Amino acid sequence: MIIHHPLLGPRDMREFVYLGEAALIARPDGMSETAAEDFHTYLHERVNPAGLHRELWFHEQGDRSWLVVTRNTVTHEIMSVELARDVARAQGRGR
Repeated sequence: MIIHHPLLGPRDMREFVYLGEAALIARPDGMSETAAEDFHTYLHERVNPAGLHRELWFHEQGDRSWLVVTRNTVTHEIMSVELARDVARAQGRGR
């Protein structure tokens, strides 16, 4: 599978490490009243969809960037690749 890195162009998937669903960018507030429940959900509950899924990938064998890859888990077709920092900023998390 080839991942089209936004800065470096096409790269073999073996340069990357899969780290789970992209929702992990939205880390819970550790100071909230429901922090224990929120962190349990954040750490242990995952979806396993058949179809489109947004995933975190780390470019371990390259520039060490984090990417959000939107991929069809059935066909492995990659629909889009974004820098995770841009996704976090768009969600108001990366200042």
